[in-house]
Amino acid sequence: MFWRGVWGYLPANIVQGLVGFGAIVVFTRLLSPDDFGHYAIAFSVMTLVHVGTFSWLEASMARFWAAEQGQGLADHFTTLYRTLAVMTAAILPIAGLLLWLSPIGDGLKLAIGAGLVGLPIRSLAKLAQERYQAAGEVSKSVVMDIGVTLGGFLIGATCALMGAGAASPLIGMGVAPLLALPFMLPGELRQARGGVHHRDRLVAYARYGYPIAAGLGLSLIMASTDRFLLEIFMGPAAVGAYHAGYSLSSRTLDVLFIWLGAAGTPALIMAWERGSREAFMIAAREQASTFILIGLPAAVGVALVARPMADFMIGEDLRSVAASVTPWIALSALLSGMTAYYFGQAFVLGRRTDRLLLTLGIPAASNVILNLILVPPMGVMGAALATTTSFVIGLLASIALGRRIVAMPIPWTALSRCALACGGMAGTVVLMPAYGGVPELALKAGVGAVVYAAVVLILNAAGVRDLVLRLIAARTGRSMTA
Repeated sequence: MFWRGVWGYLPANIVQGLVGFGAIVVFTRLLSPDDFGHYAIAFSVMTLVHVGTFSWLEASMARFWAAEQGQGLADHFTTLYRTLAVMTAAILPIAGLLLWLSPIGDGLKLAIGAGLVGLPIRSLAKLAQERYQAAGEVSKSVVMDIGVTLGGFLIGATCALMGAGAASPLIGMGVAPLLALPFMLPGELRQARGGVHHRDRLVAYARYGYPIAAGLGLSLIMASTDRFLLEIFMGPAAVGAYHAGYSLSSRTLDVLFIWLGAAGTPALIMAWERGSREAFMIAAREQASTFILIGLPAAVGVALVARPMADFMIGEDLRSVAASVTPWIALSALLSGMTAYYFGQAFVLGRRTDRLLLTLGIPAASNVILNLILVPPMGVMGAALATTTSFVIGLLASIALGRRIVAMPIPWTALSRCALACGGMAGTVVLMPAYGGVPELALKAGVGAVVYAAVVLILNAAGVRDLVLRLIAARTGRSMTA
């Protein structure tokens, strides 16, 4: 199930990566530094509100689907969708009133409002996508993901060209899933036909999902405290520059981990619920090795080409500062991905999401304290150092506390061999000349990828050479049969 999902979700994640980088290229040029900074603040506010309101429903859809059968499945859908409708009717008016009363500028207020209006729409789309992934309906999830991602980017870019300012990307994020609802919502609502809303079921979902939502909120605090403090101490232009560098590096790693996590999380849940402990440990070790095989060189590679990548992708007013923080944020994104999509799964599998909340509270508190200490004297570099340090703390906390629930294996052999391959890649790239811009980026990225691939094949890191030989043997066998 894991590898079927890995290959099946690849097209959607390629599109997500291209659109993510395209958004950096387009919006850092179409928006002023202040507008891009206001967009970063509005995006953080929107995400925090989403996590605090609807994300626990989305988590419950994914986790409890595998255990439901027959009439229980209809009740599952009915309970989730009715709860979302009630929460929408209660939350949006309150959020609108608070935004109207808030003492902030009209541009920032419009951007936050655009993000908040789209919250229930995005949650409906997310519920459907979580169900597709849990059910192994890869093609439906991929088509929906690609449509919403491309549509959101194109609509947002059009709004920016028309002068909508900081609200432009957020308008796209709300309108694109709205256009997708007529195609996917009727089928999802049919799943709820004949279902009954159960209060005890909802309580179980809340006990499971709210700690996850709170944990995600703490993760977002780790990822957004720096922006709010930069806004206070240095202004929106500094937020824009920092957000550009943050997006440049984190987007690469986020896309990889979301791709692998979309396949890995359902596979782990299935192995845990329906397989033996030995089978689960094999599946977990395989996933961890794959995460390291792909994620580690991605982080190192982004750090190595930070400057030419910034020259190519980020507007001139923002690129210098953005390039300086990119290596630190790449490391942060790697640590965050391993924590959220692998070691944090111990709390999901054991249904001990209360411990997950504790685990995330430790680095979140550290992040706030470190940002308060480092941002005033060091600016954006202080924010980057604070973020990286807090994610190190978060990873260690997740490993230590998670092992008491489900001991997720650590593939030390794969880690050491992949690290050695990254060392060879880094040594080669550092010795190459700095042409600047696209030529340097293309040459270093290409040579680095070739060197890394060669070394991991020689070392058989994460069993990649064995996999290649099996694929060649299978291909040869099919050819001979034909």
